[in-house]
Amino acid sequence: MSNWTAEINEEFEALLKEWLKQQRKTQADLSKSLQAMSTRMPALLEVLEREYRLGGLTKVAERLCQIEEEWETSEKEFSIKENESDSDPFGQLDLILQEIQDDYDK
Repeated sequence: MSNWTAEINEEFEALLKEWLKQQRKTQADLSKSLQAMSTRMPALLEVLEREYRLGGLTKVAERLCQIEEEWETSEKEFSIKENESDSDPFGQLDLILQEIQDDYDK
């Protein structure tokens, strides 16, 4: 396995920027997923460099794929919860109308 070089660092920086744009995520999102010390790009690359030293390019790719899957899962869960809360859009209106009716009947 080759060492992490400045060239690899630059390539990963460009890759991450494009990937985050495609995923509609921010460096802060990636930082959280990587458990990095900062949201700045050098801190993100430092975490990936550690992954690289542990298992090479394969390890880095596996980690980024895992993060992408986590993001997709959380988006699906959010979408499901959002749909559940939207299932009765007049629920609040019904409650208000009921209160008005109760007040009127008094």
